[in-house]
Amino acid sequence: MGKHKHDNKEILNRLRRVNGHLEKVITMLQQDEECLNVAQQLQAVSSAVSSAKKSYIQDHIETCLSDVRDPRSMNAKVKEFKEIAKYL
Repeated sequence: MGKHKHDNKEILNRLRRVNGHLEKVITMLQQDEECLNVAQQLQAVSSAVSSAKKSYIQDHIETCLSDVRDPRSMNAKVKEFKEIAKYL
């Protein structure tokens, strides 16, 4: 995979919020909170991580494709695109 310079501030902020939320879920488990509440919070954490991943990958794909200046490098970029698209 090629390395690209990204502005990851938004993704980092999202993941920090998710991390805080996950800590809350861990505390809920330690305090033997009601199962339904824990499951709902775990779903929220899972959805937030999935959303952050999707945003990160879409940004990478956009950056990757916009970086193509040389038609000869297009095959490598398409290969990279296909590889990262697996994670969407």
